[in-house]
Amino acid sequence: MVVDSRCDKTPDRNMALEFCRGTEAAAMAAGRWMGRGDKNSADGAAVNAMRYMLNTIHMDGIVVIGEGEKDEAPMLFNGEKLGTGDGPQVDIAVDPIDGTRLTALGLSGAISVVAIAPRGTMFDPKCVFYMDKLVVGPEAKDMVDIEAPVAENINRVAKAKKKDVCDVTVVVLDRPRHTDLIAEIREAGARIKLIPDGDIGGALLTCKSERGADMLMGIGGTPEAVITACAVKALGGGMQGKLWTRTEDEKNCAIGQGLDFSKVLSLDDLVSSDDVFFSATGITDGDFLTGVRYESERIKTSSLVMRSKSGTVRYVEAIHRPKKLDAISGIDYKDCR
Repeated sequence: MVVDSRCDKTPDRNMALEFCRGTEAAAMAAGRWMGRGDKNSADGAAVNAMRYMLNTIHMDGIVVIGEGEKDEAPMLFNGEKLGTGDGPQVDIAVDPIDGTRLTALGLSGAISVVAIAPRGTMFDPKCVFYMDKLVVGPEAKDMVDIEAPVAENINRVAKAKKKDVCDVTVVVLDRPRHTDLIAEIREAGARIKLIPDGDIGGALLTCKSERGADMLMGIGGTPEAVITACAVKALGGGMQGKLWTRTEDEKNCAIGQGLDFSKVLSLDDLVSSDDVFFSATGITDGDFLTGVRYESERIKTSSLVMRSKSGTVRYVEAIHRPKKLDAISGIDYKDCR
């Protein structure tokens, strides 16, 4: 490779590669609890491992999207500071296990996720925990409108991707609240991929042509929406959202905090920076990442690492030696009690 001497731009730091160590650690710790029916222990193991690794990174980080307020520790709480305190100031969105129930039951699709962006660029959902979402891949990102009828959006995606409507696949969380949505999708003639949990992973499928999904629709978590937005921006896809609440009391509380339920939130509303980092590591086998593999003397992990500024997408297959890791870290990767 020849470097052009006229170019004075030196490649800067790709923090996603450092954050990958955090998702790997969380996945290795949580994976020990796969299928053991204990969601809390799995989540606690993932949180402790992720926190330890993220605190080794040279950054001044603050958790914008976490797992609750400080009084709910030991979870990674909203407002928690992470990193060494020096280095770039960043917002951090974490989900040590996207699919805690999937992990506890040994079902497919659980991942560990971290997203980061420059300070002040991530949407803060405050007290609103749900959002209506529409996610599509790069081909259809300028074609859809979350306020349009379901059938119209499906037809727009089919046109953008040059396929028949009956070949369009829509990812939907399997929830009672989606009964009407599912009926509309079926009436439009599209296919449906129902997922039990983990709509971050479901949204990623829309941006990977070989994974067999074209759209994600429906109501899911607002924190997951912000993390998803970081990944979708790195993959060049499109996303829109509208805040949603279960009760009028929740809605009135949110309005009092200045949130607008009529506004369509664009990808840039959810994360305004074009320099976003994202890392995900498989905990259980899924559609795009292999779950953690435990062998006698080593652990294997599979990760996805992305940066929106460069557009680079990396798949990282790693082999870890738990005996050596135990000697240099505060995490016991061999503990399966």
